[in-house]
Amino acid sequence: MTYFMERNLFTMDSQKNTKRYKAIDLFAGIGGIRLGFERAFGNKIEFVFASEIDKYACETYYANFGEKPCGDITKIDEKNIPPFDILLAGFPCQAFSVAGLRKGFEDTRGTLFFEIARILKHHKPKVVFLENVKGFKNHDKGTTFKVIKETLEELGYKVFSQVLNAKDFGVPQNRERIYIIGFLDSSVEFEFPEKEELGISIENCLEEKVEEKYYYTNKVLFEKLKDEVVCQETVYQWRRQYVRANKSKVCPTLTANMGTGGHNVPIIKDKFGIRKLTPRECANFQGFPKDFILPGGLVDSQLYKQCGNSVVVKVVEDIAQLIKKGIDKNV
Repeated sequence: MTYFMERNLFTMDSQKNTKRYKAIDLFAGIGGIRLGFERAFGNKIEFVFASEIDKYACETYYANFGEKPCGDITKIDEKNIPPFDILLAGFPCQAFSVAGLRKGFEDTRGTLFFEIARILKHHKPKVVFLENVKGFKNHDKGTTFKVIKETLEELGYKVFSQVLNAKDFGVPQNRERIYIIGFLDSSVEFEFPEKEELGISIENCLEEKVEEKYYYTNKVLFEKLKDEVVCQETVYQWRRQYVRANKSKVCPTLTANMGTGGHNVPIIKDKFGIRKLTPRECANFQGFPKDFILPGGLVDSQLYKQCGNSVVVKVVEDIAQLIKKGIDKNV
């Protein structure tokens, strides 16, 4: 991956006289957070660095952005990362093993959040955007969130956080995630986006033509499903022993272990029979555009994992629009 090295924190488009922010994408996955920011910022954002350790996710990232992320962030010196304005990270959730909690930066050592903290400490970008599971707020009896918030504050950031559900932002998936935003400029005022009506239905996310391999033809399993999976406007889950119907007209939370021995891929009934969602449909329920590439060389289990690990693009875009509004006013 080639990075455009430039020393100033943001550049000016000489023709349009508009600010252009530089960003980095950590724990990038397949680029869902990046895509949300690109939609919100348009040509006012340039990505100068990305990091992702999963080689299959890197293939999907490259197919869509033309850039292959660097690998393990723990092996990358922060001094070798180009200057940037915005740090994005959907980082893994880990507990902090510290006695007495000294508070702040030192408490993060030994965790993946430390990699974010050391990069922030060196580069001091204008904005940090973090995303994690809903349970992060109470993880390890609240200690994890407490240390991270205090670390960001110690590094000079004004911190905002809120749990948002994708179904409240026009996307038919029940997916609650916590978003943590930090601004280096303490004068920035920020509010999370307001809820909106569900913009698209389950049907809008489904494909018209689906390969036979996604249909349940196994007689034993089909017999367990046929009397429960009956409505074409509902997405179901097979819980090993019983079927659960999601009656709120949205898809259940897509998980990283779909199709890999964990939760089964959500199930629907269409005019041809009972089947599981395809990887493309999972990407649709995450708000990825129709032209987002899912590489044909990857097996379904990897594509399901990538979709489950990603973010709902629309939610990120809504937040990013408000971030842009805040920092544009203060430059």
